[in-house]
Amino acid sequence: MEFLQKEFYWNTVGEWLIALGIIILSVLIGRVVFWIFSNVVKKLTARTKTNIDDIIIDMVEEPLAFAIAILGIWYGLDSLNLPDVGHVWINRIYYLLIIFNIAWLINRVLDALIEEYLVPIVEKSESDLDDQLLPILRKGIHVAVWIMAIIVGLNNAGYDVGAVIAGLGIGGLALALAAQDTVANLFGGITIFVDQPFTINDWIKIGSHEGIIEEVGIRSTRIRTFDGRLVTIPNKVFAESAIENVSAEPNRRVILIFGLTYDTSPEKMKLAISTLADVHTKFSEHLEEKHLELFDSFGDFSLNVKFVFYIKKGEDNFQINSQIKMEILEQFNAKGLDFAFPTQTILATVEK
Repeated sequence: MEFLQKEFYWNTVGEWLIALGIIILSVLIGRVVFWIFSNVVKKLTARTKTNIDDIIIDMVEEPLAFAIAILGIWYGLDSLNLPDVGHVWINRIYYLLIIFNIAWLINRVLDALIEEYLVPIVEKSESDLDDQLLPILRKGIHVAVWIMAIIVGLNNAGYDVGAVIAGLGIGGLALALAAQDTVANLFGGITIFVDQPFTINDWIKIGSHEGIIEEVGIRSTRIRTFDGRLVTIPNKVFAESAIENVSAEPNRRVILIFGLTYDTSPEKMKLAISTLADVHTKFSEHLEEKHLELFDSFGDFSLNVKFVFYIKKGEDNFQINSQIKMEILEQFNAKGLDFAFPTQTILATVEK
């Protein structure tokens, strides 16, 4: 047919159609291979006792299908009569895609192996440090694989990687000056992992923020406040600020001061002190042994009694505190111990 012999851009219509057919065929073959792996090979590996083959097959099927498609596209385009520069660029792009596909495959396999074998070990361990380091390890592996892929890809594409790295080294100085905060955050993250002032799920206070640690990263740390909001704090703030780790307290100290009316007799004051000791005994299951009850001071409007007790670690601090206060109120009322409130005497002059 004359139409197939017509020439467009250095090739006949027939040659363009053949190249297009090769590309379409390669994509279809890739889809077929993907279907075979998903519906046939997976069923075979599912019968084996180990999970390693299931993981590898699951991670390989997509990159393999993509590699077949890339190979077909390269072969189809390379079979055309194009200028030398065209073939050079086709080969460069082909090598880059293949290398990036291999990097994608390696990352998928490593990530799946970590999820299958390393994550269960970390979840079973008592330490929280490995829970914090695992996400960083995974991200570090991904970054390292992609950096290697870029270097190898550029090298195979004909670029002088040494000159590129040298150029990056010179520009890196200017970048470092512009990224001082980022570097400070990185060192702050390292400080957190080394000193461990807190771990995941700890209740901390820093500055005006208070909440539970949800994630510790290299650059920043995330805190879930008691209002339900997620606050992201740069790690350099932790390196520069005082951190109060509430979860690390061995117990919760509570100081209560009660003001009794000034007409309270010494006997009733002693009764108030002994009543507080009885309250401590009643809640001893939830409290530490050490406690203090005493006549504290002569206030402006009241005689003040101080009650100091310590709630054991792991107890519901808010609930125990509330129950103790309610018990004190009930017993003081039952024993006729009156709480004081601010009063003042006004002397008025009567005119004659």
